[in-house]
Amino acid sequence: MDHKPKSTDIKIGIINVSDRASKGIYEDVPGKAIVETLNDYLISPWEKVYAVIPDEQDQLEVRMKKMADEEGCCLIITSGGTGPAKRDVTPEATEAVCQKMMPGFGELMRQVSLQYVPTAILSRQTAGIRNQTLIVNLPGKPKAIRQCLDAVFPAIPYCIDLLEGPYLECNEEVIKPFRPNK
Repeated sequence: MDHKPKSTDIKIGIINVSDRASKGIYEDVPGKAIVETLNDYLISPWEKVYAVIPDEQDQLEVRMKKMADEEGCCLIITSGGTGPAKRDVTPEATEAVCQKMMPGFGELMRQVSLQYVPTAILSRQTAGIRNQTLIVNLPGKPKAIRQCLDAVFPAIPYCIDLLEGPYLECNEEVIKPFRPNK
């Protein structure tokens, strides 16, 4: 399992869930923030599989399934659509496509976000597993994206190990993943 990845071994899906960004009304800043953060974290070469989707549950489900099942993403990170508004449907789409939910991710992200804004309790971030893919829902604000990923990413490489996915090697000066000693 501790093999060195080839560039084609690691595919990570990034989905910005936004009506306005999907229509080109504003720039996809959240998706770019995720890519920048992952580039800071990962030493392993990786390939991004990228999408900007409107707040439509059916479209989001289709795209997550395609990234997981056909495009071979070991990790899918979404941004946006996690609030209480009527059009916020990202957690529902995630729950619909996953066999296992991983509520600890959302719990930790909310706990960290509460240190910055009292409205973090309105966030419904979650995570789940579809086959061999971990799906993590982040908020849509770039600053919050980094804060949340800094909190949960240390557990992500080991989770992907447990799913028999590729080995994610991190820049430990930036983020230190936790892998139990064997």
